[in-house]
Amino acid sequence: MAGLYPAYPRQTLTALQTLAGKETQRYMRIWVQTLVPPAITMTLYFVIFGGLIGSRVGPMEGYSFMEFIAPGIIMMAVITNSYSNVATSFFGAKFQRHIEELLVSPTPNYVILAGYVAGGVGRGLCTGLIVTIIASFFADLNIHNLPVTISVVFLTAVLFSLGGFINGVFAKKFDDISIVPTFVLTPLTYLGGVFYSISLLPEFWQHVSLINPIFFMVNAFRYGVLGSSDVPIAIAYALILGFITAGTALSLWLLNRGTGLRT
Repeated sequence: MAGLYPAYPRQTLTALQTLAGKETQRYMRIWVQTLVPPAITMTLYFVIFGGLIGSRVGPMEGYSFMEFIAPGIIMMAVITNSYSNVATSFFGAKFQRHIEELLVSPTPNYVILAGYVAGGVGRGLCTGLIVTIIASFFADLNIHNLPVTISVVFLTAVLFSLGGFINGVFAKKFDDISIVPTFVLTPLTYLGGVFYSISLLPEFWQHVSLINPIFFMVNAFRYGVLGSSDVPIAIAYALILGFITAGTALSLWLLNRGTGLRT
């Protein structure tokens, strides 16, 4: 199994570059399927929710409704695409049985994980950039805090790439890849404050929203873009970093045990 061989810095770096490059080429080669559909979907969100409904809703938290929802829609694109890229890619490698070639090579397990995560982060950020460009046609987005904006979107892409990796490890058929996005990610994202402020909710539902981790990520990104947030930024960072640490540890543990990989 990978990870049992001594790791040499140059060879390790070459392995990481090769695997990350392969993952990048995979989604760029079929960009019409990986980058265009999210752009179209998010454009429809802006047109329907921002243009048609937003004009009736009016300002929210001192911003136009279009400006308010733009950061959340960008985060939706980053979350779903970074997650799905790694989940489908890693499961595809399992299904086609070429993951075994990687596992028996001298490539350390942490390099395998980092390579797949790099591909997911790359696709998530590319999609986020595309959606941001589209959003600029609908709303006047003046970045309030650039370091917060970049760091939050990057860390969120890392987190959900790890989540996609774990999903890919446990998936036994292609249908399993869609279970988590459909029944977990989509509800949590829609209930994560993308289209509303927590201050509009009754007190009970405000407290319920605080157990949704995506709510913190969306609000941290909204603070970076607009300067407005319903939660303390420090708590959002702590939550994201904590989940990344746990996700990394779990992913490496699964790789070391060969869970879902050994037949």
